Amino acid sequence: MNYPVYIIEEEKLRRNLKLIASVARRADVEIILAFKAFALWKTFPIFREYIKSTTASSLAEARLAMEEFGAPAHTFSPAYTDGEIDQIVACSSHLTFNSLSQYERFHERVGEGVSIGLRVNPEYSEVETLLYNPCAPGTRFGVTADKLPDQLPADVEGFHCHCHCESGADVLQRTLVHIEQKFARWFPQLKWLNLGGGHLMTRKDYDVELLVSILQGLHQRYPWLKIIMEPGSAFAWQTGPLVSHVVDMVEDKGIRTAILDVSFTCHMPDCLEMPYFPEVRGARHVETEQGTYIYRLGGNSCLSGDFMSAWQFDHELEVGEEVVFEDMIHYTTVKTNMFNGISHPAIAIRRKDGQLEMLRKYGYEDYRDRMD
Repeated sequence: MNYPVYIIEEEKLRRNLKLIASVARRADVEIILAFKAFALWKTFPIFREYIKSTTASSLAEARLAMEEFGAPAHTFSPAYTDGEIDQIVACSSHLTFNSLSQYERFHERVGEGVSIGLRVNPEYSEVETLLYNPCAPGTRFGVTADKLPDQLPADVEGFHCHCHCESGADVLQRTLVHIEQKFARWFPQLKWLNLGGGHLMTRKDYDVELLVSILQGLHQRYPWLKIIMEPGSAFAWQTGPLVSHVVDMVEDKGIRTAILDVSFTCHMPDCLEMPYFPEVRGARHVETEQGTYIYRLGGNSCLSGDFMSAWQFDHELEVGEEVVFEDMIHYTTVKTNMFNGISHPAIAIRRKDGQLEMLRKYGYEDYRDRMD
């Protein structure tokens, strides 16, 4: 095909789901899908074979949980609004408040059957990139221990704590020490503890056995608590690429740029935000921008910084050639935008039998209707 496309590999997706379901069973925890990382609802029938619930952070995500996944969401938002809270409650099984003031304002509008929680801040996180660190000084996320009353409100049934980002089991082990030191005295008043996302258990070097052991130990210490985890990246980790094409070659001051039919700022925003260097099939990332078969890869938007450096291929790139970015399913389609009216890549799934099924193609109307 001569247009850009995200391709989800069903076999790889099922591999991740099987591992996650195994961890949930062995550790006796509930692991749910965070829509903030992956929300392609046409794949939900596959997910429902392995998990029962999802997590939402907005009315749109909560509705997606109910209407497309078929189950109410575990919902958290930094700030619920008066105009949306009732609809969000109707789509939720769990509702976590970010602050005591939000709790005071809205808790009486949470109906029976919806479990109320508070997000807490253990004031400890090993996430080094501040953009993704929810426990950095001045954070807007969660209630610190010094602000909680000795006796929680009667309708508060759980704590939610999120302080990881693509982290290992050893990070959870160290973080739990701080969570328990800060908040364990309230655990007898609770029914559940949500350990948030960022647990990258499907990464090749992740210590799954340590994770299971940590969670089993947590159960032994607090057997009445239901433990919930809501990773995003782990579900879609390395489940497929973004396939792009070279549309032009330009050179300035000895630096050659292969201009593609995709955009980093529009279609791979975390590459610029994190930042991180994506893996490019058939190429290796290098430190220098000049040399044999070395290229900047340039996006097709008008943003001057819509490029990344530099990759060395084993041949001269040509116009029309594919450039494949690996592992581009999580935190991409949920964050893409249509800046400049840039054509959005199609979305496809490669079924287990090798057949490529197109899930969605985008056109002018998608851009126009966003501006309506």
